[in-house]
Amino acid sequence: MFKNFQGNCWLLLGTVLLSCNEKKNTMNDQVDIKPPVAEKIAKELSIHGDTRIDNYYWMNNREDPKVLSWLNAENAYLDTILSPEKKLREKLFDEMKSRIKETDMSVPYLKNGYYYYTRFEEGKEYPVYCRRKGSLEATEQVILNVNELAAGHAYCQVAGLSVSPDAKLLAFGIDTVSRRRYVIRIKNLETNELLSDEIHETTAGSTWANDNKTLFYSRKDTVTLRADRIMRHSLGVTADKEVYHEADETFDVDVSKTKSGKYIVINSESTLSSESRILDADKPNEAFRVFQPREKDMLYSVDHREDKFYITTNWDALNFRLMESALDKTSRQNWKELIPNRPEVLLEGVELFKDFTVLEERKGGLTQIRIINDKTHTEKYLPFSEAAYTASVGSNPEMDSKELRYNYTSMITPNSVYDYNMETGVSELKRQQEVLGGFDPKDYTTERLFATATDGTKIPVSIVYKKTFEKNGKAPLLLYGYGSYGNSMDATFSSARISLLDRGFAFAIAHIRGGQEMGRQWYEDGKMFKKKNTFTDFIACANFLIQQHYTDTAHLYAMGGSAGGLLMGAVANMAPDLFNGIVAQVPFVDVVTTMLDESIPLTTGEFDEWGNPKNKDSYDYMKSYSPYDNVTAKAYPNMLVTTGLHDSQVQYWEPAKWVAKLRELKTDHHLLLLHTDMETGHGGASGRFSALKEIALEYAFLLKLEGK
Repeated sequence: MFKNFQGNCWLLLGTVLLSCNEKKNTMNDQVDIKPPVAEKIAKELSIHGDTRIDNYYWMNNREDPKVLSWLNAENAYLDTILSPEKKLREKLFDEMKSRIKETDMSVPYLKNGYYYYTRFEEGKEYPVYCRRKGSLEATEQVILNVNELAAGHAYCQVAGLSVSPDAKLLAFGIDTVSRRRYVIRIKNLETNELLSDEIHETTAGSTWANDNKTLFYSRKDTVTLRADRIMRHSLGVTADKEVYHEADETFDVDVSKTKSGKYIVINSESTLSSESRILDADKPNEAFRVFQPREKDMLYSVDHREDKFYITTNWDALNFRLMESALDKTSRQNWKELIPNRPEVLLEGVELFKDFTVLEERKGGLTQIRIINDKTHTEKYLPFSEAAYTASVGSNPEMDSKELRYNYTSMITPNSVYDYNMETGVSELKRQQEVLGGFDPKDYTTERLFATATDGTKIPVSIVYKKTFEKNGKAPLLLYGYGSYGNSMDATFSSARISLLDRGFAFAIAHIRGGQEMGRQWYEDGKMFKKKNTFTDFIACANFLIQQHYTDTAHLYAMGGSAGGLLMGAVANMAPDLFNGIVAQVPFVDVVTTMLDESIPLTTGEFDEWGNPKNKDSYDYMKSYSPYDNVTAKAYPNMLVTTGLHDSQVQYWEPAKWVAKLRELKTDHHLLLLHTDMETGHGGASGRFSALKEIALEYAFLLKLEGK
């Protein structure tokens, strides 16, 4: 009773029952509604002789009724402010959903005598995983229907599907909380029964030994959620055996199998270093052996073909190179170079076939696929003609194949799957995403532009718009950015985005430093003590688009999520007059406090990305850009901030505290809205249609600001 009373009082205090006065909102002529007011409880945070006062530190408790009431009050405030857009949100959702072919199927791939594929059923949120034995005309076998597993759950994520070598058992991970703490279950594919085995606190993925009864998986620490142990599970046995413990808190571990199926590999990796251990998959009870001991600033990954291991590494190779070694001499002094480091080309991946080696490369900011015939020693690149696109190697589990499956998409070309015959040179389109509702790519234009950063560096920008778009400097434009971890934000297709483009928006991606679009140095120049390049690059791209008359400050919007949400917070502080609105999705904004708390998931593994604030130089640099620490009394753009209560990547309290501090200090009358999904985590809703509701909210916010 007291719990409910306390929550109701807090809601009453925060929203004043969403009371109204006679002052009109100048933007939409609706009644000016008072936002929630967060309680201030000063918390002193001191280190290096510096003290920060955090008035909203108390929000760090998802079990506290006061915190939950505050989040609910913010949700209620958002719903009230956006109540005029309720029908628009519904229309956007229906519109985006109507473009999706509800009864759909992926392109089957062959593995170990079975054709595997995924299909969706009309009206259903989740995938159905299926296979056919020997032929696509054979009887379908449903190996897992996620819709059945999701029944009764607000959230359901299934990942890490792994079929045993004899094709009789399926291991998979399931998360119904959205904290990425998966339970691995095992299904007998002959009887369709779930075995009694339940493996908790995992990353979902698992790897079968060749005896079909031993399973290797990574276990998470229950507090930090760091994957720190590799375990061996025997069917029907409750006590699992620890086979490796990663003591270094800056490393995570996972386990996989070489494409050949001959070796099980433990991968231990931090931001800048890695180490592999290998085991004969026929001998699961033996000990793993170190492939090459870890070294500072040295990354490598291992695969196997016939009598050689193949190693992709940045050892003395900034943009990575391909090496080989004998099976019994795997230390790096025995490695032989096959593909050298190239200053202008980043080697991103290697796919091995019996007679071919396929390389995923990146040059000039664009992806490439290079095919080497190992018998004739000839090679070629697959041709791609669009100004901005993304090509990648698809699912190719069979080593003895002459067909390469690859994926292709652009901002106007729906996701496409091709099979390329590496002997004849013929590509066959197997499937292109069907976009319902009359979508015609000829109605849209995509370009690749280059902005100039403050230090003269050329920053790629990919952009798409409808051909009726006018470059008169008055059109709305949404600029998206990320710029962290070396993750490249490539030009890809989105059927949901059509709802913005058809309403006059242009959509652009700023390929800023901190990603890896222009090679490994692009990443190095956007992290640690060069992190501010990420922010100034984004601002430079925004100014460039204004100078080129794509938009102006009254119609320019910015969006980014997670580390891209940090980007949003930084540019809001650095250039608040540049954008009319900002959408910050699950934003990492309280950088210093989070990186000082090693109990928070991901913290220790990211010291090489952001720095360790226990070191004064890192602390000072982080504090100089941390969005939460740099909120001041000034006018900010209109802002929509989103989070999930169960987020394990960026804890919900970061955006919640940020919004509270912005409310306290900002001097403008612009919109500031916080939406907390009380059922989900970092990735948002798990269903294919439910996720569209989040996009509809974001688009409705932007369209409201545009008066559309």
